[in-house]
Amino acid sequence: MTESPAKADLLHYLQAAREALVWKLDGLSEYDIRRPLTPTGTNLLGLVKHVAGVELGYFGDTFGRPFFTAEPPSWWYTEDAEPNADMWATADESREDIVGLYHQAWEHSDSTFAALPLDAVGHVPWWPEERRATTLHHLAVRVIADTHRHAGHADIVRELIDGSVGWVKEKDNMPAGDQAWWSAHHRRLEAAAREADNG
Repeated sequence: MTESPAKADLLHYLQAAREALVWKLDGLSEYDIRRPLTPTGTNLLGLVKHVAGVELGYFGDTFGRPFFTAEPPSWWYTEDAEPNADMWATADESREDIVGLYHQAWEHSDSTFAALPLDAVGHVPWWPEERRATTLHHLAVRVIADTHRHAGHADIVRELIDGSVGWVKEKDNMPAGDQAWWSAHHRRLEAAAREADNG
């Protein structure tokens, strides 16, 4: 069966978000990929763990294609896990395990896309009964938006850790400028903010 152009577009943008998010972990220590850098605990490895669960839930369980055939992990968000358990990694959960699970989630999700048309109806087990029925197309858009949102979180968290910026490794999409230029730019924005505040 030939892949539809719409499905190919959706998968392209989903894959771009996946890769942008995982790349933000490259070259960092175990501490740096786990440490919370916002008051609510946002951290790089937790973001990856979360989106792995999102994909496995929406593109697996929802369409009767569960990834976990045995007992799901204790953090699995469709179970009775503690709040936010999917947004951080314990000391026992390795980078390799979580990133590996995310890669497996890609494959599992992609196989759902290959097997089903975009208008296939699934039932999201953790949604209210009256609106559980939804389509693969709807969930694809939802997961793409969610993954790109978290990739944006990762952009900011990584910049706070070591100053690294950019969309993807080969294309940083940032204006050319050395440290002095960026420092001057930062001062200019700070001055504009203070001027606006003082009215």
